[in-house]
Amino acid sequence: MLNQHIVELTEDWIRSFIIPLNICPFAKREFDKGSIKIDVINASTIQEALEEVFMALVFLDKTPEVETSLLVFPSLFNDFLDYLDFVDYAESLLDEEEYEGVYQLATFHPNYCFADTDPHDVTNYTNRSPYPMLHLLREKSVEKAIKHYGDTTKIPEYNMNTMRTLGLENIKKRLAALKPLEEGDE
Repeated sequence: MLNQHIVELTEDWIRSFIIPLNICPFAKREFDKGSIKIDVINASTIQEALEEVFMALVFLDKTPEVETSLLVFPSLFNDFLDYLDFVDYAESLLDEEEYEGVYQLATFHPNYCFADTDPHDVTNYTNRSPYPMLHLLREKSVEKAIKHYGDTTKIPEYNMNTMRTLGLENIKKRLAALKPLEEGDE
């Protein structure tokens, strides 16, 4: 029940925040096609989490109809700095398992903070999510989307401008509707 709530909350975040604000201009197509896999990872250690990342990569290798995968970590990596350490380990795993250039990672966290940015800066919300998560993307699909979309280097600045235009209070209201279950709720 709890895992299903986390999946539904993640879908709601995509549907009500990512897509309408065009944070990722490629999300709507894949969401509408049902080609995004969302896995709740209940690992209790970094090693277990890395094993889950590896299994998700193998799954994507074997399942081409799944375009992309979101790995949600509801009980691990609550501290953003710990999460960033994990991201470094996950990037190393891609390299060690010869997945670099095949897949890439996008990162989301409830307390996401860009380097040299104040933690309360509204622009951090472009990468804030209900739970810590990794987004596994197929490199070929990213390249194809870039060819179709054009200059993707402007997407981050567009997203930051969107956050500034909406303002912190408006963003917080949008996200308040996506409250995760508290521990003990089920």
